[in-house]
Amino acid sequence: MKREDLTEKILDIKREKGWTWKSIAEAIGGHSPVLITAALLGQMKLTKAQATEAAKLFELSLGEERMLNEVPYRGSFQAPPTDPLIYRFYELVMVYGTTWKELIQEEFGDGIMSAIDFDFEMERLPDPRGDRVKMTMSGKFLPYKYYGATGNSPAYGYKED
Repeated sequence: MKREDLTEKILDIKREKGWTWKSIAEAIGGHSPVLITAALLGQMKLTKAQATEAAKLFELSLGEERMLNEVPYRGSFQAPPTDPLIYRFYELVMVYGTTWKELIQEEFGDGIMSAIDFDFEMERLPDPRGDRVKMTMSGKFLPYKYYGATGNSPAYGYKED
Protein backbone atom coordinates (compact mmCIF):
# COMPACT_ATOMS: atom_id res chain seq x y z
CA MET A 1 0.00 0.00 0.00
CA LYS A 2 1.20 3.52 -0.77
CA ARG A 3 0.78 6.38 1.70
CA GLU A 4 -1.67 8.09 -0.68
CA ASP A 5 -3.88 4.97 -0.53
CA LEU A 6 -3.94 5.12 3.27
CA THR A 7 -4.88 8.81 3.12
CA GLU A 8 -7.80 7.99 0.81
CA LYS A 9 -8.90 5.17 3.13
CA ILE A 10 -8.83 7.51 6.13
CA LEU A 11 -10.81 10.15 4.21
CA ASP A 12 -13.39 7.53 3.17
CA ILE A 13 -13.85 6.36 6.79
CA LYS A 14 -14.05 9.97 8.05
CA ARG A 15 -16.73 10.69 5.46
CA GLU A 16 -18.70 7.50 6.20
CA LYS A 17 -18.63 8.09 9.96
CA GLY A 18 -19.41 11.82 9.68
CA TRP A 19 -16.45 12.70 11.88
CA THR A 20 -14.79 16.11 12.06
CA TRP A 21 -11.03 16.63 12.12
CA LYS A 22 -11.46 18.20 15.55
CA SER A 23 -13.18 15.10 16.95
CA ILE A 24 -10.57 12.83 15.37
CA ALA A 25 -7.74 14.90 16.86
CA GLU A 26 -9.39 14.77 20.29
CA ALA A 27 -9.73 10.96 20.05
CA ILE A 28 -6.08 10.51 19.03
CA GLY A 29 -4.74 13.20 21.38
CA GLY A 30 -1.30 14.56 22.07
CA HIS A 31 -0.94 17.30 19.47
CA SER A 32 -2.69 20.18 17.80
CA PRO A 33 -5.62 19.33 15.50
CA VAL A 34 -3.56 20.91 12.70
CA LEU A 35 -0.71 18.44 13.21
CA ILE A 36 -3.02 15.42 13.61
CA THR A 37 -4.91 16.36 10.45
CA ALA A 38 -1.65 16.89 8.53
CA ALA A 39 -0.41 13.49 9.72
CA LEU A 40 -3.59 11.71 8.67
CA LEU A 41 -3.35 13.44 5.28
CA GLY A 42 0.20 12.09 4.91
CA GLN A 43 2.22 15.26 5.49
CA MET A 44 3.45 14.63 9.05
CA LYS A 45 4.01 11.54 11.20
CA LEU A 46 2.21 10.44 14.34
CA THR A 47 4.05 9.14 17.40
CA LYS A 48 3.80 5.38 17.91
CA ALA A 49 1.19 5.89 20.64
CA GLN A 50 -0.85 8.22 18.43
CA ALA A 51 -0.57 5.82 15.48
CA THR A 52 -1.95 3.08 17.73
CA GLU A 53 -4.88 5.30 18.74
CA ALA A 54 -5.52 6.24 15.10
CA ALA A 55 -5.39 2.58 14.07
CA LYS A 56 -8.02 1.71 16.70
CA LEU A 57 -10.21 4.63 15.67
CA PHE A 58 -10.02 3.89 11.93
CA GLU A 59 -9.74 0.07 12.35
CA LEU A 60 -6.44 -0.05 10.46
CA SER A 61 -4.08 -2.97 9.98
CA LEU A 62 -0.73 -3.19 11.77
CA GLY A 63 1.06 -2.21 8.54
CA GLU A 64 -1.18 0.84 8.13
CA GLU A 65 -0.60 1.79 11.78
CA ARG A 66 3.16 1.61 11.25
CA MET A 67 2.85 3.71 8.10
CA LEU A 68 1.30 6.53 10.20
CA ASN A 69 4.52 6.55 12.27
CA GLU A 70 6.87 6.73 9.27
CA VAL A 71 8.51 9.97 8.17
CA PRO A 72 6.47 11.01 5.11
CA TYR A 73 7.49 12.38 1.76
CA ARG A 74 6.13 15.91 2.22
CA GLY A 75 4.69 18.28 -0.33
CA SER A 76 1.22 17.30 -1.45
CA PHE A 77 0.76 19.53 -4.50
CA GLN A 78 2.55 21.06 -7.42
CA ALA A 79 2.68 24.83 -7.90
CA PRO A 80 0.59 26.55 -8.87
CA PRO A 81 -2.15 24.68 -7.04
CA THR A 82 -5.52 24.33 -8.74
CA ASP A 83 -7.78 24.18 -5.67
CA PRO A 84 -9.12 27.75 -5.18
CA LEU A 85 -8.61 27.82 -1.41
CA ILE A 86 -5.05 26.51 -1.62
CA TYR A 87 -4.36 28.82 -4.57
CA ARG A 88 -5.17 31.82 -2.33
CA PHE A 89 -2.25 30.87 -0.08
CA TYR A 90 -0.05 30.65 -3.16
CA GLU A 91 -1.38 34.06 -4.20
CA LEU A 92 -0.54 35.48 -0.77
CA VAL A 93 3.05 34.34 -1.18
CA MET A 94 3.24 35.69 -4.75
CA VAL A 95 1.92 39.10 -3.67
CA TYR A 96 3.33 39.46 -0.15
CA GLY A 97 6.26 37.02 -0.14
CA THR A 98 8.92 39.62 -0.87
CA THR A 99 7.36 41.95 1.73
CA TRP A 100 7.36 39.24 4.40
CA LYS A 101 10.99 38.42 3.52
CA GLU A 102 12.06 42.06 3.84
CA LEU A 103 10.21 42.64 7.12
CA ILE A 104 11.42 39.40 8.74
CA GLN A 105 15.02 39.96 7.70
CA GLU A 106 14.95 43.61 8.74
CA GLU A 107 13.80 42.54 12.20
CA PHE A 108 15.87 39.36 12.67
CA GLY A 109 18.72 39.41 10.16
CA ASP A 110 19.79 37.19 7.26
CA GLY A 111 17.83 33.97 7.64
CA ILE A 112 14.50 32.22 7.30
CA MET A 113 11.39 31.38 9.33
CA SER A 114 11.31 27.66 10.03
CA ALA A 115 8.43 25.53 8.79
CA ILE A 116 9.85 22.69 10.89
CA ASP A 117 10.02 24.41 14.31
CA PHE A 118 6.60 25.89 13.65
CA ASP A 119 3.24 26.49 15.33
CA PHE A 120 -0.06 27.20 13.61
CA GLU A 121 -3.46 28.11 15.00
CA MET A 122 -6.70 28.85 13.19
CA GLU A 123 -9.88 30.38 14.52
CA ARG A 124 -13.17 31.71 13.25
CA LEU A 125 -13.89 35.39 13.89
CA PRO A 126 -17.58 36.29 13.63
CA ASP A 127 -18.21 39.34 11.46
CA PRO A 128 -21.59 40.70 10.35
CA ARG A 129 -20.17 41.17 6.82
CA GLY A 130 -19.03 37.53 6.68
CA ASP A 131 -17.04 35.48 9.16
CA ARG A 132 -13.27 35.76 8.93
CA VAL A 133 -10.50 33.17 9.10
CA LYS A 134 -7.72 34.10 11.51
CA MET A 135 -4.47 32.21 11.16
CA THR A 136 -1.50 32.64 13.44
CA MET A 137 1.85 31.21 12.33
CA SER A 138 4.94 31.18 14.49
CA GLY A 139 8.21 29.78 13.21
CA LYS A 140 11.65 29.82 14.77
CA PHE A 141 14.09 32.21 13.09
CA LEU A 142 17.00 30.32 11.55
CA PRO A 143 19.95 32.52 10.60
CA TYR A 144 22.16 31.64 7.67
CA LYS A 145 25.61 30.41 8.68
CA TYR A 146 28.47 32.43 7.19
CA TYR A 147 31.08 29.79 6.38
CA GLY A 148 34.69 30.50 7.16
CA ALA A 149 33.96 33.51 9.38
CA THR A 150 37.07 34.68 11.24
CA GLY A 151 38.08 37.59 13.42
CA ASN A 152 35.27 40.06 13.98
CA SER A 153 33.11 38.61 11.14
CA PRO A 154 29.85 37.13 12.45
CA ALA A 155 29.41 33.39 12.06
CA TYR A 156 25.61 33.70 11.67
CA GLY A 157 23.27 36.14 9.99
CA TYR A 158 21.60 37.49 13.11
CA LYS A 159 20.71 41.19 12.95
CA GLU A 160 23.68 43.29 13.88
CA ASP A 161 23.21 46.08 16.42
